[in-house]
Amino acid sequence: MKFKAILALLALSAFPAHAEEATLRIGWQQIVEPARVPQAEGTYDTETGAKVEWLQFGGGADVIAAIASGSIDIGYVGSSPLTAGVSRGLPIETIYVVGNIAESEALAVKGITDPKDLVGKKIATPFVSTAHYSLLSALKHWGIDAKQVQLLNLRPQDIAAAWERGDLDGAYVWDPVLQQIKATGGTVLADSADVAEWGAPTFDAWIVRKDYAEKHPEIVTAFVKVTGAATDAYLADPAAFTPDSPQVKAIADLTGAKPEDVPQLLQGYKFAGLKDQTSPAFLGGETVKAITDTAGFLVEQGSIPAALPDYSAAVAPRFATAAQ
Repeated sequence: MKFKAILALLALSAFPAHAEEATLRIGWQQIVEPARVPQAEGTYDTETGAKVEWLQFGGGADVIAAIASGSIDIGYVGSSPLTAGVSRGLPIETIYVVGNIAESEALAVKGITDPKDLVGKKIATPFVSTAHYSLLSALKHWGIDAKQVQLLNLRPQDIAAAWERGDLDGAYVWDPVLQQIKATGGTVLADSADVAEWGAPTFDAWIVRKDYAEKHPEIVTAFVKVTGAATDAYLADPAAFTPDSPQVKAIADLTGAKPEDVPQLLQGYKFAGLKDQTSPAFLGGETVKAITDTAGFLVEQGSIPAALPDYSAAVAPRFATAAQ
């Protein structure tokens, strides 16, 4: 019996550490989306079995920097900072495409009705974000040199404060700050749905450090499963997300959005459920193409020195497949 006990202990020591012994550090942003519900309810903790730490960031560039420094394991970013990070050799993988950005990001302005009137105006956006990419794409579409506009690099909350002080003529930013600007006199000149039609689509995604994914594939799979379940629940019954529902209250509490605004803000986004993830439109060829096209534009703008020959390694559908 003693020998068998020793063998049993040796067998146990041969396996990697269990998920409950691991820590999962998640970099998130105050964006109105269904994953805020399991975040608020602690579902990620229970389902991953990990000790989950949530770290809030003001934009995708900050998330990428945190991933690069090793201070977070999973992060929420837009397609532009994702592309910039991969292009610079950051070892990351896209594990969940939240969806295509539509009306939830936009260029809101005051006193401007014609794009040509943007020349000389102060327009703020978080640099190296999807909003920044969309703004530059819109200016190019309108035939306006970005150097003709006073572009200011501000985080969303700083944009809200600057707008309130009257320091800005406009901003390309996302909800809920976008909603605040619209509620205080800002009018939308173009949104990211328009920019997508002009040939520059953008999306938001969850990414993971490759070394963490290799060490804890079960945690990453569980994370994807929880995220997919939350999105599926919303897509199955959007009408259930009313201002007085617990789901909306959870989203509002975490993002700072008004409960009465949350249902409309959710509708401004084209979300993708768990089963969508393994389709070509999301964790497949179309996302790889979107990253490749974004890289080409970033090179043209001087935001990155060069594009990679292949971006397929930056998209990892295996966790979504396992989660299904």
